[in-house]
Amino acid sequence: MEVPMSLFEQYVPHHPEDVKRAQETLHHRDRIDELRFLFKMLADPTRLRVLMTLQSGDLCVADLSAALNMTSSAISHQLADLKNARLVTREKRGKHVFYRFNDLHVETIFKQALQHVEERYATHRIDD
Repeated sequence: MEVPMSLFEQYVPHHPEDVKRAQETLHHRDRIDELRFLFKMLADPTRLRVLMTLQSGDLCVADLSAALNMTSSAISHQLADLKNARLVTREKRGKHVFYRFNDLHVETIFKQALQHVEERYATHRIDD
């Protein structure tokens, strides 16, 4: 039978230098909250579908609406959330407003996450 460690023993590091280095990677609470918000934005299936569609290039609300078979109002709501999270940006061209990934690193984050998921499908065929 395993003897439980005392409370004191639980916090005594075996490798203090490693613990110090690990603690230095922790960010301030505001950074953690921002990361949590980012992942929350990416956790919504509709917002993910919008981002997947934007991989094809800049699209206006009407075209996103048609591509996703959703109302313009619903698309606009999701785009507002994505813009607030700085995941997409918009540009007015004539009468239309076009949306795209906010910048290259946001697009890269999304594409790498998608690639990570697709690797699983490549090795093990999973039916939808």
